[in-house]
Amino acid sequence: MKLQLPDFLIIVAYLVTMVFIGFYMRKRAKQNKESYMMGGKKLPWYMLGLSDASDMFDISGTMWMVALCFVYGMKSIWIPWLWPVFNQVFMMMFLSKWLRRSNANTGAEWLVTRFGTAGAGVKGSHNIVVVFAIICCFGFLAYGFIGLGKFIEMFIPWELAKTYIPFNLPQQYAAHFYGILFTLFAMFYSILGGLHSIVLGDFIKYMIMTVACISIAVIAMIHLNSNGNQLHVPDGWMNPFFGWNLSLDWSAILPDANRKIAEDGFGLFGIFFMMMLFKGVFASLAGPAPNYDMQKVLSTRSPKEASKMTGFVSIVLLPIRYSMVIGITVLALLYYNRLNLSGPDGGTDFEKILPAAINHFLPVGVLGLVLTGLLGAFMGTFSGTLNAAQAYIVNDVYLKYINPQASTKKIMRANYIVGVLVVTIGVILGFFAKDVNSVLQWIVGGLYGGYIAANLLKWYWWRFNANGFFWGMTSGIVAALIFLKMYDGLFLYIWPVLFLISIAGCIAGTYTAVPTEEATLKSFYKTVKPWGFWQPIHKLVVQDDPGFEPNKRFGLDMFNVSLGIIAQCCLTILPMYVVLWMKLPLLITVIILLVIIGILKRTWWNKLED
Repeated sequence: MKLQLPDFLIIVAYLVTMVFIGFYMRKRAKQNKESYMMGGKKLPWYMLGLSDASDMFDISGTMWMVALCFVYGMKSIWIPWLWPVFNQVFMMMFLSKWLRRSNANTGAEWLVTRFGTAGAGVKGSHNIVVVFAIICCFGFLAYGFIGLGKFIEMFIPWELAKTYIPFNLPQQYAAHFYGILFTLFAMFYSILGGLHSIVLGDFIKYMIMTVACISIAVIAMIHLNSNGNQLHVPDGWMNPFFGWNLSLDWSAILPDANRKIAEDGFGLFGIFFMMMLFKGVFASLAGPAPNYDMQKVLSTRSPKEASKMTGFVSIVLLPIRYSMVIGITVLALLYYNRLNLSGPDGGTDFEKILPAAINHFLPVGVLGLVLTGLLGAFMGTFSGTLNAAQAYIVNDVYLKYINPQASTKKIMRANYIVGVLVVTIGVILGFFAKDVNSVLQWIVGGLYGGYIAANLLKWYWWRFNANGFFWGMTSGIVAALIFLKMYDGLFLYIWPVLFLISIAGCIAGTYTAVPTEEATLKSFYKTVKPWGFWQPIHKLVVQDDPGFEPNKRFGLDMFNVSLGIIAQCCLTILPMYVVLWMKLPLLITVIILLVIIGILKRTWWNKLED
């Protein structure tokens, strides 16, 4: 263990600060339900943007990205399109303001804006969103829990730690013990202070992470450019572009990397990329899933600020995060033989690269900062997810079905109890998950396959109703759970099947029930102003209000989305070119980025509206 006293002091100071923030924000959070769950919708967009970006900067995801970068090199920038990461661009350009115009507190509450409160399937549509949101939250809590435990185990060997534990715990549960320990800190400040403490805590964490990531990038550049060091990587590793095949051959350098490529199923990269793009566009058009990302959008002051907040996320997240990713990758490639990356099956566990490289190559003080930042990353993601779960269970279950007239005191008590229960269940699920990647693939490939179709149609097709939403979501989620048991490959490749099953459920459910009430559809169309297949409702609205102007921005929105995705790719690869000091690609990337910023200033920023 390389941790020294200054590193421990930095970590302890951070944990104490988080506890203090929970107590400090407790009084403000207890004012009312909206203050606890959404910061009273008074927090500035840039603070919410930093918080959202900070929540996305999680340990498990960063471990996964470092493993990808090590094996796939520059081509790894495309693989996070599995989420897809470019959904932030769609939200930035138009979906965030559409969502915020509802003035709802959760995604389930938002459905009232679209489907009303009466009619076939309304109650079911509300309930299925709540169920989906809670399942997702449990999945992400387990995902973060696994990554944290594996990460900490590299720095505090169980042989040393168990001497301070007053009970006997087998070695195989060491990671779980560490996960539970730091989960308690995250649970404490997020449950006490609600969104107020989460946003402030995320801001502090982001500042720490920025210093830590830049430090790692600088250290990697120094090592790469000293003593004639060079990276031993296969041909094509430094090229972000690709053909039908991946064409990366690690045979002569690290055969286990070839095995990982085969296990991941990314060898036919052209087909994999097209599947990601196909799924990603539909997923992005469907809008955000009901998690902490959606909660931050709904917590902004106005639709215009919702758009700004979402756009700000990519700017503050990607360059900083990928500074760490490429920095750790370079150090691991230079000194691979010094790292112990053996997995339980005897092969290489590439998810250990991040903690192993940090443990070996960072100096005292910087190590403490990096560990603090990554612990904060876990706590931020965990607390944001927990806040979203509390919002759905308290707002959409407790206040809707159990105690609609609950006082503020009872609502706060319910939030505390629900928070503890959600954390407990998430931790238990973490014990049964195999690894970070298995949870990730199920969430983004399988479960979201049941989410996309219904949530796509709700924005763009007037005839789609609550009954169609319920059956579309239900059929997709059930199919995803069945395929989880039956299928042992990359979920992305069966996503079209899940999507078609869900579409069939949407269509069947829609046409077996009457359309949504005319007044609800007119109100939604006038308030949210979506583009799409709304012509019958548009005619009705114009009859009542001849001066009504429809949304004619489809072409401009798609143009801005295309530019935004290119800019997002540039922000991702920019720090990689800096650390590797690839001068010409770096210059070209900067020029492209500046040109796109200039265009979007005119076509997006100047045209923002509430």
